[in-house]
Amino acid sequence: MLVHRRFYAWIQANPGKVDFWLAVAATLIFALPFLLMRGGQFVEFVLSAAICMALAWRRRRPVAGAAIQAAACILQLFLVPVTALPADFFALVAVYSLAAFAPRWASVGGLILASVGGVLFIVQYSVIPFMETGYQLKTALEQDAPVWVALEAGLLVAWMFGDLTRTRRLALQALQDRARRLEVERQQERELAAADERSHIAREMHDIVAHSLSVIITQADGARYASAEDPAVAPKTLGVIAETGRGSLREMRRLLGVLRGDEAASTRPLPSLADVEELLGTVKRSGLETALSITGTPRRPLPPGAELTAYRVVQESLTNVLKHAGPEASAEVTLQWTPAGLKLGVLDNGLGAASALHDDGEGQGIKGMDERLSLYDGTLKAAPAAGGGFRVEAFIPYTEA
Repeated sequence: MLVHRRFYAWIQANPGKVDFWLAVAATLIFALPFLLMRGGQFVEFVLSAAICMALAWRRRRPVAGAAIQAAACILQLFLVPVTALPADFFALVAVYSLAAFAPRWASVGGLILASVGGVLFIVQYSVIPFMETGYQLKTALEQDAPVWVALEAGLLVAWMFGDLTRTRRLALQALQDRARRLEVERQQERELAAADERSHIAREMHDIVAHSLSVIITQADGARYASAEDPAVAPKTLGVIAETGRGSLREMRRLLGVLRGDEAASTRPLPSLADVEELLGTVKRSGLETALSITGTPRRPLPPGAELTAYRVVQESLTNVLKHAGPEASAEVTLQWTPAGLKLGVLDNGLGAASALHDDGEGQGIKGMDERLSLYDGTLKAAPAAGGGFRVEAFIPYTEA
């Protein structure tokens, strides 16, 4: 970084220190010489020092600093009646500081007070001395008119520059506040997105692991007893277990690829309604008799996410049948296309009312299905069927453009 830029950055970061040392420098230049003069002009030194040192508060406490300067200038009219003080120049700085850093009432009030003070200044140090030398009041006023106009114009220009600085400062502050708010909002959005993604991944993990393990456990238990009478059952059962495990492993790798940011993994196709028959085939091989019924014609395709949701509902429902419906159970899956959307049903003939516990131990299965469906304005009903068994009914409406 260049030296002047570093210096400018330091000034912007330390305005209080800058004002203090400028006030000290002004005191040394405009006040200290009065004290060093022969005989020492103590009153002039004190008044000049007050005017100069008040500059140290021109940004942090502009009203207090301007009040000190105004008090010193008023006392000057009475205590130093002959000559003005060089430090009076800083009245322009006071007007600028009030316009730039003080409230609006103090800004306007400071300009009016400085204008009146300018008139008194000219009267005290110019008009009265002219009249004492024999000039008439009219002549003295005419002689001092250009000075008065120049002084008032200088005060007005200082106030205008201060007001422009104030406007720029407030605009910059508003932009900074807006940037901070946007950053906070972005952070909140990132946190919400991360929480939503964690929930989505948790649902996917549950669907994949719960279904696959249910099939594997069912096959393993069945093979353990069946192989005692027919050893030929074991190879077939182990083949189903291996196939189910490999499918689950592929799905897990896809999810882990998404977490790692692996584009090749994240772009692989997700399950859809077209994969329901394959899902039922896997379930049949695990020993659960299933039937699929599809009626109606879709008015238009569902979004890919909605089809994935429908697939997961079927998968979760069949997994619950495997886990809870008991032996010799069967299930029927129905997909009915209506003008409003897709009606989906899974009915088993298992344990009936006891199957109200169709869920994993922590209630994540039905809860996960309901959360998935709510994303697409869908509904879910899961309860024991009247004639025995357990029924899951879901509805996914078409997404209107």
